[in-house]
Order: sequence, then C-alpha cells, then structure tokens
Amino acid sequence: MLGWARNTVRWPQRDTLSRFNMAVHRDIGYICASLILAYCLSGIAVNHIGDWNPDFVISKETVALSRAYTKDGITREQILELGRLVKEDGFKIYDFPTPDQVKIYYDNASLHVNLSTGQGIYEKVSRRQVLYEANALHLNRLKGWKWASDVFALMLITLSLTGLLVLRGKYGIARRGKWLIAAGMLPPLLTLLLFEFK
Repeated sequence: MLGWARNTVRWPQRDTLSRFNMAVHRDIGYICASLILAYCLSGIAVNHIGDWNPDFVISKETVALSRAYTKDGITREQILELGRLVKEDGFKIYDFPTPDQVKIYYDNASLHVNLSTGQGIYEKVSRRQVLYEANALHLNRLKGWKWASDVFALMLITLSLTGLLVLRGKYGIARRGKWLIAAGMLPPLLTLLLFEFK
C-alpha cells in the first residue's frame, strides 16, 4: 500500500515548472518560426555563394542593331535609340571601351554594343525575391537590425534549452535524449577534427 502511494504521489512544484517550461518553449517557437525559416533559406543560399549569386539574378540578352553606327556619329539621340531596343527610356552614362564599341549604363543594367558587328549584349541585374530580404536580415545589412538579431539569438538559446526539458521518462534528456544530443554534436566535431585541426 505504501509503495503504491509513493508511486502515485505528484509533486505540484515540479508539474508547475514543467508546464511553464513547455509554455515558454511553445510560445517562443511560434514567435521565432518565420525568422528561423528566413535564416535557414538565407543560410542555404549563402552556403552556395561560389555557385550562384544569392542576392541578384543577372540576365543577358543578345541584341541586333537595326542599322550601322560609327563612334564619330554617336549622339545622345542615337544612345536613346539604342536604349529603346531593350526597352530602356533613359540612361545614366555611356563610354567607348574601344573605337568600335559603346557601353551604355542604365539603372541596374547595361548595354554593350559592338558597332562593327552590329551586335549588342544587354545585361540586367534584379533582386532575388524573398532571398534578397532574407539575406539582408541574416547578414545584418540593415541599420539597427544587429540588436534585433541579438534578441533572436537569445530566444533561440532559450528555445533549445527549454526543448531539452519538454519530455520526461524514456524519451527525455536523461535517457533517449542524451544519445540524440550526442548524435547532433558529431557532425561539427568530426568536421573540425577532419578539416580544421589537421
């Protein structure tokens, strides 16, 4: 009888702390969800910066001139005429890299024309939607975001620590959890051992 009573006794303080821990973990998880997704997307994009530009898309288009031009005959009106071929209404500046080439600069674009061959290359730079904004947050390029990023980091620390204590028993940190924590530590430790400390 006493054994049964010992096994069924509940500790109010422990249950209150457990509920509080679970509530903190749940609510911080909801608050952080969108930023976690944004940072993860940005992290994947920046990880592959050697393969692509995570912020901008650079598109190229070949343009055929409607008539022949010479350097001496290039005027402002003819520069505007060339711009209309690529749907540009105005221009910022133009120069001549060589006597038979002209390069026209627009907002986030340029047109490089070979006057001898009558061919041109139009390059336009545009932002990658969503990724550009996510990278601006992740890489701390926005004024004042540093402090918000620090708060977010502290919230992630709290999310991790409270997550360790959500479950008890065979799925808790003292049993199954400790092995999963160890498994999570292996990839960074192995990477450091194999590539950093050799």
